[in-house]
Amino acid sequence: MKHPAKPGLMVTAALLAAVCAGCGDGDGNGDEDTTEPPTPTATGPTRTTPATSPPASEGAATVTVRSSELGRILTDASGRTLYLFEADTSDRSTCSGGCAAAWPPLITSGKPKAGEGVDASKLSTTTRSDGKTEVVYNGHPLYYYVEDDEPGDTEGQGLDQFGAKWYVLDSAGDKITRAEPDDDQETDQEETRPPGY
Repeated sequence: MKHPAKPGLMVTAALLAAVCAGCGDGDGNGDEDTTEPPTPTATGPTRTTPATSPPASEGAATVTVRSSELGRILTDASGRTLYLFEADTSDRSTCSGGCAAAWPPLITSGKPKAGEGVDASKLSTTTRSDGKTEVVYNGHPLYYYVEDDEPGDTEGQGLDQFGAKWYVLDSAGDKITRAEPDDDQETDQEETRPPGY
């Protein structure tokens, strides 16, 4: 004798099939995804690529000056902030491996160009340990910061990572040491002012 299927059992089977269908790695080939996410470290950020990656070097890099909350700072042609690394005591980069993943160098495949506000005589290059050509300004190899999501961001300002501090540069190629204004701190100061101020 044949028993009719029970509706509850059919719903359970359908749900189980749907759950199992979502168990794959998403590429449809049934293999397991063995890629591991970056491991956080005490010396650097966990993100390995910026939300908006620095432009690939398909020609000569351009260095320019743009206004920011820190004053007029060096950026690339797209407005992405450039930094110096205090561990670099000459025009030779000391940032490689994990350091270069967190602080990608400004790479060029030609003589770098001076944009608005930049002194062309201060632009030069250095050859990195991987053979790529990095842009140098006023004796400082130049880097991006992986946590800067948008052009103009300066999230790396004053950070102490990979053995030294990181700073944005002014148009003369000197580090700017002041920190960005802290919105919370400004609000706290306004709230604690006596009446009439």
